[in-house]
Amino acid sequence: MKTVITYGTFDLFHVGHLRILTRAKALGNRLIVAVSTDEFNFVKGKSSVIPYASRAEIVAGLSCVDQVIPEENWDQKISDIKNWSVDVFVMGHDWDGKFDYLSDYCEVTYLDRTSGVSSTMIKRTVGASSSSAIGF
Repeated sequence: MKTVITYGTFDLFHVGHLRILTRAKALGNRLIVAVSTDEFNFVKGKSSVIPYASRAEIVAGLSCVDQVIPEENWDQKISDIKNWSVDVFVMGHDWDGKFDYLSDYCEVTYLDRTSGVSSTMIKRTVGASSSSAIGF
């Protein structure tokens, strides 16, 4: 059994999210997705339109996702890899090289993102406020 893990905010879920998660799952038998909490997004200087609980529920409902865990800080990746017996760590190519230090613990793979779509682009297009969450 090969376990894959990836991390992200997954705000305003779109086809790019689905495609990267589907491709991540294809790298193993089990996919764990760490969804950034609202508190961690604040630390990163980000805010989400959709609150954490709803984002985690959306991601958990996907057939390619086996488990959702909260991403609460930058430093949890090594402990997650160890605790969940992760074989492959996956991130989008815009993070290329940033997590290579994890190769001491598992395989590190960067996947191309879907061009032409992002949560940031959607927020700009629809004029969504980045400071207020939608109550789901």
